[in-house]
Amino acid sequence: MTNPLLAPAEPNTLPAFSSILPEHAEPAIDAVLADNQAALDALLASDTPPGWETLIEPQEDFSDRLGRAWGPVQHLFGVNSTAGWRKAFNAVQPKITEYGLALSQNEALYRAYERLAASPAAASFSPTRRKVLSDAIRDFKLSGIALPPEQKARFKTIALRLSEIQTKFEENLMDAVQAWSKHITDESLLAGMTTEGKAQAAEKAKAKDLDGWLLTLDFPSFDAVISYADNRDLRFELYQAYATRASELGPQGGQFDNTPLMQEIIALRDEQARLLGFGNFAEYSLATKMAESPDAVERFLLELSAKARPFAQAELDELRAYARERDGLTDLAPWDTAYYSEKLKEKKLGYSEEELRPYFPAPQVIRGMFEVVERMYGVTIEEATGIETWHKDVSTWRLAEADGTEIGLFYLDPFARTDKRGGAWMDECLVRRRTATGLQRPVAYLTCNFTPPLGNQPALLTHDEVLTLFHEFGHGLHHLLTRVDEASVSGIRGVAWDAVELPSQFMENWAYDRATLNGFARHWQTGAVIPDALLAKLQAGRGFQAGLQTLRQIEFALFDLRLHRDTADGVSILDRLAATRAEVSVFPPPEWNRMPNSFGHIFAGGYAAGYYSYKWAEVLSADAFAAFEESDFAPETGRRFRDTVLANGGSQDAMDLFVAFRGRKPDVDALLRHSGLTA
Repeated sequence: MTNPLLAPAEPNTLPAFSSILPEHAEPAIDAVLADNQAALDALLASDTPPGWETLIEPQEDFSDRLGRAWGPVQHLFGVNSTAGWRKAFNAVQPKITEYGLALSQNEALYRAYERLAASPAAASFSPTRRKVLSDAIRDFKLSGIALPPEQKARFKTIALRLSEIQTKFEENLMDAVQAWSKHITDESLLAGMTTEGKAQAAEKAKAKDLDGWLLTLDFPSFDAVISYADNRDLRFELYQAYATRASELGPQGGQFDNTPLMQEIIALRDEQARLLGFGNFAEYSLATKMAESPDAVERFLLELSAKARPFAQAELDELRAYARERDGLTDLAPWDTAYYSEKLKEKKLGYSEEELRPYFPAPQVIRGMFEVVERMYGVTIEEATGIETWHKDVSTWRLAEADGTEIGLFYLDPFARTDKRGGAWMDECLVRRRTATGLQRPVAYLTCNFTPPLGNQPALLTHDEVLTLFHEFGHGLHHLLTRVDEASVSGIRGVAWDAVELPSQFMENWAYDRATLNGFARHWQTGAVIPDALLAKLQAGRGFQAGLQTLRQIEFALFDLRLHRDTADGVSILDRLAATRAEVSVFPPPEWNRMPNSFGHIFAGGYAAGYYSYKWAEVLSADAFAAFEESDFAPETGRRFRDTVLANGGSQDAMDLFVAFRGRKPDVDALLRHSGLTA
């Protein structure tokens, strides 16, 4: 049987998703890894002096070949995490990790890079190629290339184990979400929930051949209860199940417990960093980021906390007073805050998220977002038909220059479903690179988990979901609009991790922009434009409880930083979290809240000792958007943002690119102004 993951590929060949099965994964990866290793051995045995064409380009070919087999497997594991795909992924991932480690610790390959860097040829390289070379040598060193044999072997063992248990962390979390549900047959218990929320719960019950309604822990279902259900006991039950996911407590206590995995992950990361001569994993993590040091990150977060804290305390006092005035509630709890915040927002600002939802039908929002990008960057976006996908909800879109020259393509998978990993993300399918046979254009996956359509009506998004869509498309544009031809620094590759959120958070600003919203926020039944009064309320609501939201993000970021920096003090994970909350939070959750057990960003994603990136990128993105405001949204500003930040990917230092766009280093004032955190 032909293996679709091994099909011969021209540069722009897309995955044959309709043909790819879990049983194809392991044989394909085995074949590619064996071929790559044989080709590398032959390359290193050659007497040919190392050059760009004889050393770097073959490495990019090897990487591309592996990506074409491994990329679809990774992707399908995330969007269709059935037992078959889990088994296939878990069989293959250790082999991928081991291959990557063997490359990064290959001394002959490292020496070839070093010889190339010292050769006269390297002096004539473009700045982009010099960056590729210097990044590669840095990464060799960060992978333990210079360690003695025994320590190098230990480094490899740690990396393999981390890969295994970080995947298990994510699986435990997915299993915990999927295993919990609450079947409701008495509709009165759902009083206060929106029509949309109840309809989704009814659809879930119907899918399980149940009467009534089924509540689950995927975020749309959880939010439908925690933000709107009048029944406080029901809110508490959902909150407790959600806040104790994958832990030793709660309704599934111990069944999918991530606690031992977290402890092992932190210990192994610390050991890995110390093997390389760093004082802790936070220092190791920052070696490839913009920030100068862990202490500098801590200062940034604490300074921002000091500015936000008075606002947060005032917001909490107001919420407590409102709950007392409205319902006589004197013991406001975490399972009440979303509910009363929504009611308070409706009272103060005169609108609710549900009132906005009819103006945000998904197809219309998507088209409106495309029009913003077309106007800002001088491109066109059209649906691409006849392309194989993995689910009927997935659409494909082609991005082109105004003259029709194709730039790239992206897949959009917008809706939540069973066996799909929660959250939202952008990932690469193909990276832009110049090859011997032509230009390979970039292709992206954009994945979200929005509430799906009901019956004959379109999916109606909350404004938060609109923000998420814009955010992920910002990442996608960073990947797609690159003009860099060297794969290692093309798109989001090679970008400092604390700058990678700049394009995504920048895009969120447009979801509050009046001209943008007037273009697509139309009632799905009447076609009426969102009323000016409602739009003004939405804009005013941008700063609603911004202090509390800011402190929450700072709490997460400080916890992450200190967890990876201060391991020598022996403080446990939960005690570390409690101490951070005591310092930062104005409304700590109950002691039994197990947030770390579901903190996939740092325990299973790429944000370990880097979660602060979200707040730092907010500074960058707010300041970048301020440049548009100052120019009265002149088209030239959009072109300049594209030509500096987006086009150059990781080929230049992130701060240099920001300064090239803004004319100076970033300033926090725009973020404080946009968030309403100014006196």
